[in-house]
Amino acid sequence: MSQQAHDFETQLIHAGEPRPGILGSVAMPIFQTSTFEDPHEHDYNAIRYTRLSNNPNQLALHDKLAALAGAEAALVSASGMATISNLLLSLLSPGDHLLMQNCVYGGTHTLITHELARFGITHQFIDAGDPASWPQPIPPKTRMIYVESMSNPLLEIPDFEAVVAYARKHGLLSVIDNTFASPYNFQPIPLGFDLEVHSATKYLNGHSDVIAGACMGSARLIETLLHKQNHFGGSLDPHAAFLLLRGLKTLAVRLTHQNATALEVAGYLDGHPALASVNYPGLEHHPRHRMAARHFRGFGGIVSFELKAGSDAARRLIDLLDLILFAPSLGGTESLIVKPATVVQSGLDAAERNAAGVGEGLLRFSTGLESSADLIADLKQALEKI
Repeated sequence: MSQQAHDFETQLIHAGEPRPGILGSVAMPIFQTSTFEDPHEHDYNAIRYTRLSNNPNQLALHDKLAALAGAEAALVSASGMATISNLLLSLLSPGDHLLMQNCVYGGTHTLITHELARFGITHQFIDAGDPASWPQPIPPKTRMIYVESMSNPLLEIPDFEAVVAYARKHGLLSVIDNTFASPYNFQPIPLGFDLEVHSATKYLNGHSDVIAGACMGSARLIETLLHKQNHFGGSLDPHAAFLLLRGLKTLAVRLTHQNATALEVAGYLDGHPALASVNYPGLEHHPRHRMAARHFRGFGGIVSFELKAGSDAARRLIDLLDLILFAPSLGGTESLIVKPATVVQSGLDAAERNAAGVGEGLLRFSTGLESSADLIADLKQALEKI
């Protein structure tokens, strides 16, 4: 595609695609091969080998994701956690310090608190929405501040401008997990974040049939991550890359529907007598609604809510649902529900979950592409029976 600026929806279809198509193909073919012959190339870094993330399927994804994020470069990997692990292990060293949002995905939390700690990398949890509470002066050897655009599972929203300004003031790398928003709803790189990470398994692919991760940012940082990933071996399989490239093309139409459905579902749940709280940034009483409204195209497809009756009621509601499936993950065509205390935050102990605000009666609902009326009816009949 030419360098002429195009709208996001057009970039979803055309960015990164080889033109003219390979042997005239309209869809990107699958290069299901581990290695490529090149008798004229003897530089290791230029060898075409799928583990080195330079298979044509991977390269097309890199170009498309960079264009969608407004970034210089991108890198895909075998899972979201492979991306996050590679990033943290590549850019932090023993003795370094990390500032981390206080309620993040459980896998990220465990990686920080258990695995990085073994390498002498320390951390401090912060309220990402309260810049006045962030450390001043910063702890020695602080190198990075890490947040989520919408936290998993409470949908808390950071003060984005403050995170970027704080990072620049103190010479920190600013990293944001943008999985819940997706580049369709929010683009953090043009706002000033250094790196954007995704579990591409979720909205980017959107069909519950791929495990993948992605990172977007400057060419310099992505080159560093690429070389480390080549050693760690977390490259994405060509067939998975093909499916992710295909899934991306429907991101805009999927998210438009899911944004609207989640807002309707949140509106129905809000104030329900069986619920203690409903978390959705599209609700005007959400504490960060104005921040979300200023930066987001849509408020996302995730709603979390807490039942007053606690854990047993949450379990019973899940069992009573008909259309909505009890399964981990999110962002696919089917609506899913989980109990974060036993799935998303299962690696945290009870005290850590309580500190993060994740109660035993909390449920996380991911809207699919079903009718909003049918989803609300399913929730209604289940809530009436608990």
